[in-house]
Amino acid sequence: MLDFRPLVFEDREKVIPILRSSGFRGCEYSFANNLAWQRLADSRIAFYQDFYIVCAFGNEDGIPAFIFPSGKGDLTELIGVLKRFSEDHDSPLKLSGVTENQLAVLSEFFPGQFDSVFDRDGSDYIYRVSNLTELAGRKYHGKRNHLSRFRELDYTYSPITEADYDECIVFCTEAYNGRTAESAEEEHSFAAEQYAINTFFNHFEGLGLRGGIIRIDGSIAAVTIGEPLTDDTFCVHIEKADTAYNGIYTGICNCFARAEMGGFEYVNREEDLGIEGLRRSKLSYHPAYLLNKYIITFR
Repeated sequence: MLDFRPLVFEDREKVIPILRSSGFRGCEYSFANNLAWQRLADSRIAFYQDFYIVCAFGNEDGIPAFIFPSGKGDLTELIGVLKRFSEDHDSPLKLSGVTENQLAVLSEFFPGQFDSVFDRDGSDYIYRVSNLTELAGRKYHGKRNHLSRFRELDYTYSPITEADYDECIVFCTEAYNGRTAESAEEEHSFAAEQYAINTFFNHFEGLGLRGGIIRIDGSIAAVTIGEPLTDDTFCVHIEKADTAYNGIYTGICNCFARAEMGGFEYVNREEDLGIEGLRRSKLSYHPAYLLNKYIITFR
């Protein structure tokens, strides 16, 4: 019997060791992300044996969608439990955000029992930290030009401290208010993002987050937040900047990588959600690889 409920901050002491022991590089395996974005698709959590289970109940198709579980135990038994839970909700078992390694595991244990669809919009962009800090080589010529224009600005970069939280929230809120939702779905997404940003700052230290601020003329011009995801991979959750300043996004990306990502080989800058401009931007930094994701539906 699975007892699903909302994730709360106090779950971190139990959940974080499970996530870290699994070593998954997907952005779905960040406790901070799970906590902050749970309103987007009505995500809830449960535990079974030593597994941590996340399920989104608010999907457009009405089918509950599970993230490939992290933790230890009998995976075959757990999948059986998830299938029975889904059947009780008149749905097939659906897993989202499944990586190629996880897909191989499922294929070994459940050959011929499910269909898979490549989820390009949900695939994560993984970069080498050294590429973002050095911007070396011909392929980063354009980024170096952006960075040169940024460095002409009279700016300061500093790590986020408690004294900055309120100002950062206001800056991100103003960026949110400057957008116009074209549908009820997009409006819900915007509201979920605002909830996520407030959650990050309300629990900044407790979640082990790291952040950076760029100020110009004393006012915030860019904000970014991230955290260590695995032993070798950092993850960037939020990056907001005022595009009135030339090269500001390249600047905050470069400054943050130099300040906070020492000792990490990779950085996960998360998915593009199928947004054309965001996809172009992420590709322009030349990822080391895409962490391809699949949606799995059991027959």
